[in-house]
Amino acid sequence: MNLNSIGKNIRKYRTAKKMPREKLAEIIDVSLNYLGQIERSEKLPSFETFINIANALEVSADMLLCDVVTASYAVKDSLLHEKISKLSDKDRARIYDVIDTLIKHSIQVKP
Repeated sequence: MNLNSIGKNIRKYRTAKKMPREKLAEIIDVSLNYLGQIERSEKLPSFETFINIANALEVSADMLLCDVVTASYAVKDSLLHEKISKLSDKDRARIYDVIDTLIKHSIQVKP
């Protein structure tokens, strides 16, 4: 199981909120060094620290775990839906055309 994405997702959502690493470390009451190790996937946070991170970043645990939990495609679908819904009708139609084409050419699609 590849758990590297957990730290990457933590970093992604922290930077998206324009929150310095120092601020997140302070909020969740861990050392800056330890948070850096988590974001570099050198260490996995404890369950309590993981929850504190999710709460501090105002994201769901699913969003941080979406690349390692197999049932997480529902989360990815909802995140994509949110992004797509913000696009113009023309851009949205173009994206759906691309998705339809990818599905048609997928080797796993059953007729």
